[in-house]
Amino acid sequence: MDAVFGNLPGYAQGFGQTLLLFVVSGVAALILGTIIAMLRISPVASARGFATVYTELIRNVPLPLVFAFCAFVLPYLGSRLPYLVAAFLALAVYTSPFIAEALRSGVNGVPVGQAEAARSLGLGFGQTVGLIILPQAFRTTVPPVLNVLIALVKNTSVASGFFVAELLTFGKQLANARGDAVIPVLLGIAVCYLVITVPLGLVAGRLEKKWAIRR
Repeated sequence: MDAVFGNLPGYAQGFGQTLLLFVVSGVAALILGTIIAMLRISPVASARGFATVYTELIRNVPLPLVFAFCAFVLPYLGSRLPYLVAAFLALAVYTSPFIAEALRSGVNGVPVGQAEAARSLGLGFGQTVGLIILPQAFRTTVPPVLNVLIALVKNTSVASGFFVAELLTFGKQLANARGDAVIPVLLGIAVCYLVITVPLGLVAGRLEKKWAIRR
């Protein structure tokens, strides 16, 4: 285990980079996913069509392909994004339709009468969704959204193949340098991921039980 304990600063740096990828991409995906969910239920047919095509297209494209587009195609089109920012973009775009679908399922669970009551009070679509529908949808979809974010934590490892020095990148470098300690090195990487994913899973489970009882 000296390969692990002797390289704790490297583990900390890789863990910090992975955590940064998760937090920034997660917040961006939540914002983008909420917008897409609103477009999916919009009364404007063109907005619904765009959101549907976006959701179905991104959900059925492999994540490495999204990374390749952001890291290589966008620079070819004139973009000067650093690889880290391109990784933020790829992870946020890939995760957003899954969050949007989770929110849309929550929206479908809100009684129709509440939207009708809001319209009878003179509220527009944006006000109805933002003040009445989405707050209730968020409450019921916290567990599935957290599960999507857990998947996002694991998906950050794909960034290692696109010049972003995150946790898996450090693990591969250390394993190459210490071929006699590959298993402890990989176990150390796994523990770092578990430090993020296990608490999220516990929170999701507790919230699901709590709100299931209330329903």
